[in-house]
Amino acid sequence: MTVTGDQPTPAAESTEPPAPSPHTRRRNRWVTAALAAAVIGLAAYAVLRLGVSGLLDTDGNRHTAAAIALNPYVALAGGLLAAIALLARRWRTAAVAVALSIALAAPLVPRVLADPQPTASGPTVRVLALNLFYGAADTTEVVELVRERDVDVLVLLELDAAAASALDKAGLSDVMPHRAFEPAAAAVGSGIASRHPVRELSLAGPSLLAQPSVRVRLDETDVDVVGVHPIPPVSKVDDWRQELRGLPAPPGDGPARILAGDFNATLDHAELRRVLDSGYVDAAEQTGDALRTTWPQRRTAPPVTLDHVLVDQRAAVRDFEVIGVDGSDHRAVLATLTLPG
Repeated sequence: MTVTGDQPTPAAESTEPPAPSPHTRRRNRWVTAALAAAVIGLAAYAVLRLGVSGLLDTDGNRHTAAAIALNPYVALAGGLLAAIALLARRWRTAAVAVALSIALAAPLVPRVLADPQPTASGPTVRVLALNLFYGAADTTEVVELVRERDVDVLVLLELDAAAASALDKAGLSDVMPHRAFEPAAAAVGSGIASRHPVRELSLAGPSLLAQPSVRVRLDETDVDVVGVHPIPPVSKVDDWRQELRGLPAPPGDGPARILAGDFNATLDHAELRRVLDSGYVDAAEQTGDALRTTWPQRRTAPPVTLDHVLVDQRAAVRDFEVIGVDGSDHRAVLATLTLPG
């Protein structure tokens, strides 16, 4: 017998996803807000580095000057922020973070690419610069480094009388009998030593820390060398700015010129770029080594590149090294150059 009539039908299964819980909604709002705040901070930094320092050509006050030195880290942080935003599916936030990190990273690209060098037929000169950290660097190691690397010109910052005496006891005067030393207490003293005869000059403008300069006679060729050590911008930013602006431009002809030492500035600073624009190239950037950091050597602060060898653009950069020295908070920088004939 067939039974007829209305039969109960199963309830249709819903295809809608379950509504997020209040806890999930709150968490999503917090994630969105945190990512948005981070991108706003990244955008503010990009304005500082690319707008203020880049387009307006100024580093601002001591706080902004310190922040500008951190550009490689901020560019990397921007990439990480973009990755986090992508994982969180915040697509617009991720797109903005990608664009900002690319913009901040763009000035860094030339620092890792070696550049073609001009034809230079003069003698080779090796210039080593080191901040001695109030004279505390291992002087025996410094002299050994001069011997091992066959250094021609040695630029020393934060040179006091005790360090000058210790260097001679370690044998520096035997290797480099020619010098223009201005030792002084704390960070004030500086000096230049050379294997070759030197004549003292006065090329740098007024500065709180000693910035000696010499003309080195090398195989019938002269080269001018300036030991650079402006005051840090976090101490007196106006003095730092004026001291960098007081560095001499390279001559259009005559002896080539080299600026070497602790500039208390990175290639992201407008003031250092201004010095370069006067006719110098950064030796580390020429060899693709300009992201190698020099300070601090053994501290917890993010390391940055404050020590440079700037070279008259008529000379050719053959090699560049960054070398750790015990006792100093800076690493030494060594450039091998061929002077114009």
